[in-house]
Amino acid sequence: MSKFLFKISVLASLAIFISCNSSQTAVSEKVIISESYNSVPEIQTSVASIKRNMEYLASDDLRGRETGTDGIDKAASYIEKFFTDNNIQPYFETYRDSFEVKNVVGYNVVGMLEGNDPVLKKEFVIIGAHYDHIGIGKVVDNDSIANGANDDAAGTVAVLELAKELSRLKSNRRSVLFTLFSAEEMGLMGSKHLSKRLKEAGLDLYAMFNIEMIGVPMVNKDYQVYITGYEESNLADKFNEYSKEKVLGFLPQAKEYNLFMRSDNYPFYQEFKVPAQTISSFDFTNFDYYHHVGDEASKMNMEHMATTVNKVFPGIYAMLNTSEKEIKLND
Repeated sequence: MSKFLFKISVLASLAIFISCNSSQTAVSEKVIISESYNSVPEIQTSVASIKRNMEYLASDDLRGRETGTDGIDKAASYIEKFFTDNNIQPYFETYRDSFEVKNVVGYNVVGMLEGNDPVLKKEFVIIGAHYDHIGIGKVVDNDSIANGANDDAAGTVAVLELAKELSRLKSNRRSVLFTLFSAEEMGLMGSKHLSKRLKEAGLDLYAMFNIEMIGVPMVNKDYQVYITGYEESNLADKFNEYSKEKVLGFLPQAKEYNLFMRSDNYPFYQEFKVPAQTISSFDFTNFDYYHHVGDEASKMNMEHMATTVNKVFPGIYAMLNTSEKEIKLND
């Protein structure tokens, strides 16, 4: 064989090798994508853990967690310790993202779990809830503390449980921010501040997933929780596809009362123009204690909350691991 032909033969063999290797890489990549929601690690959120966190955050000792009070400062410290104990790092210099509203200082609590993919870790998913409430309410049966168990200690506890599980697994390719907002009850002021700050810093936000009032189950629904702004994106469809069951559904009242614009998801939608939506199980018929001193931990269905966390986990896990941004706003 001549040197020329030998070189051609070598180059041809090398081309075949590269082609085969590329194909194997592509197949491997498809496996990764598939595994992101077809082989989701199993989690079993503890009812005991939910109960413990809920009973503290909605306790009389925190006096309704009004922004600017000692009670919400205690709640923030509790969240910070939870993050530290579960290896969730501060996103900023500290966990607290401070701002001023109506002459008081509020602070969101922001933790981060960095992604493990060198490229995808530059993209972020936000999982959020507000941890403030209204403080002291109208006196009923000598009780004046509006504990805010369903609104929104329930969502806060869910964020903490998801943070704990994702940190334990350490298999998220994208980075995730766990954001607990203050001053939601003052007009979404905490989320307005944080969304603007992150936008100005150039954060590459894929989606924002907010959790609000999931303390009691709905009745006669074929889904676990509803999502606000259902028609705004394909988030519900993709979530249900990832989960292989109908986890997120459409509630007509959510559209009727325009709930899409009334929780902490909305400032992120305004700033980033990406899917930013809220899940809830409060359907206007199943809970009589909105902004009421009767919104107590003892009225929460802890089993329902644990089930909700377990059921939304596959969708969140897929969002953090698919190679492409599959969740998009509708035209």
